Amino acid sequence: MTAGTGSGPEAEPGGADGVGDGDDIVAGKGAGRGAGAVAGAVKRGGGGGERPVWSRDFALFFVARAVARLGDTMLPVALAAGLLEHGYGAGAVGLAMASTAAAFAGLVVFGGVIADRFSTRKLMIGADLVRLGTQSLAAALFFTGHVVLWEICAIGFVNGVAGAVFQPGVASTVPRLASDIQGANGAIRIAESAAQLAGPAVAGLLVGFTSPGGVFAAHAATYAVSALCLLLLRLPPLAPGSREPGHGSGAFKADLVEGWREFRSRTWLWGVIAVWCFYMIAVWGPTVPLVATEVVQQHGPRAYGLVNSALGAGTVVGGLLALRLRPRRMLRAGAIALFAFAGFPATVGAGLGVPAMAAGAAVAGVGMSFWGVMWATSVQTQVPPDVLNRIHAYDVAGSLAMMPVGQALAGPAAAALGADHVLLVAGAMSFVVPISLLLVPAIRGLVRADAIPVGPSGASAVSDAAIRERACPQES
Repeated sequence: MTAGTGSGPEAEPGGADGVGDGDDIVAGKGAGRGAGAVAGAVKRGGGGGERPVWSRDFALFFVARAVARLGDTMLPVALAAGLLEHGYGAGAVGLAMASTAAAFAGLVVFGGVIADRFSTRKLMIGADLVRLGTQSLAAALFFTGHVVLWEICAIGFVNGVAGAVFQPGVASTVPRLASDIQGANGAIRIAESAAQLAGPAVAGLLVGFTSPGGVFAAHAATYAVSALCLLLLRLPPLAPGSREPGHGSGAFKADLVEGWREFRSRTWLWGVIAVWCFYMIAVWGPTVPLVATEVVQQHGPRAYGLVNSALGAGTVVGGLLALRLRPRRMLRAGAIALFAFAGFPATVGAGLGVPAMAAGAAVAGVGMSFWGVMWATSVQTQVPPDVLNRIHAYDVAGSLAMMPVGQALAGPAAAALGADHVLLVAGAMSFVVPISLLLVPAIRGLVRADAIPVGPSGASAVSDAAIRERACPQES
């Protein structure tokens, strides 16, 4: 998951200008840009009704994201069933999945630079068409019985590259389609959560009635639907004054460096990512594999399916709450909601019954989903549009970087301490994460962009000093 993607390490991706924690103004970019950025954020990201959530174009983007997410949640079932059927073991399944994850995590930062230099819609359509081709090829391999592990891994690697090109554009598309950015993110989160609930079940039915090749064919079809929706999509033009990207290898490197500089200049942004690296190592990384192992061994696969369904249902509820609640300090509210995640690993580690584990998973899903919407909306409204894709790419890469470490350490830690104790520790660390977020003034004090009033002429109605104070309270 990115620091803002709700169900976990997924990631899944002009936006509204905004002020971060004030560091960009202090660093010499000028108070004028700060005031204008706030004004732009209100115009594009507030509730002014210029582009309400449910327009034709947002509906197309909504369908594209929901259908693609449905396909993505079907893929693990297809890989596991298909590779096991052809004589491979769990290690081969993990290697096939890792090939995609490695390509995505390693290249998404470069994808962010590319997305800021070219049409994001065309890049996303191209990435979907590439994955339509690769998954169709995988379906043909499984239908014909010609399944070679290196070929499946190569297909996964290409999918990861395509995902790295696709994902950064997601962040900049939402603010261009809807004026209510938080509402749009909440709606997308609900759709993705519902797809996550339905995907494994649909994949299981397809495996039963056809074969793993049928799941790959269905997955390919979801990319075709996504590409068609994006093809029909009409994005409004970028805001006047957006920077024209340079060309050539030197300009590419300069864009990459500028993205890093913009990322580093916002304490609230890199602060969250730093905490999220710890979260991936100490909480999410060990929780996912150990919960699966403990629940399946003690209560059976049906119980694990129930717990997973409860987690997904909770994320739907969290998305609905995010549609209704409009906190002034979004990251503070989201961090408070994150305390709820402790219920997921703690109930399993404590050896409670299936109903209690399902309840803990549901509560955890609510907290994670609410945080995800608060985080995504903050990034999309506080970051200037000409660097938003690169910032989102750094967000995704930083959030995912430590997940494999946490997963790799889960087994040795469980062998040394016992899986139940590791899960209890993960539950305790689930409190440390939001406390750490709340201890950073730039994170807990970040004011939502549309909370700063704008005058009739479009200029900020508050002074530059007030903007800086709202965006970055004095750190103690």
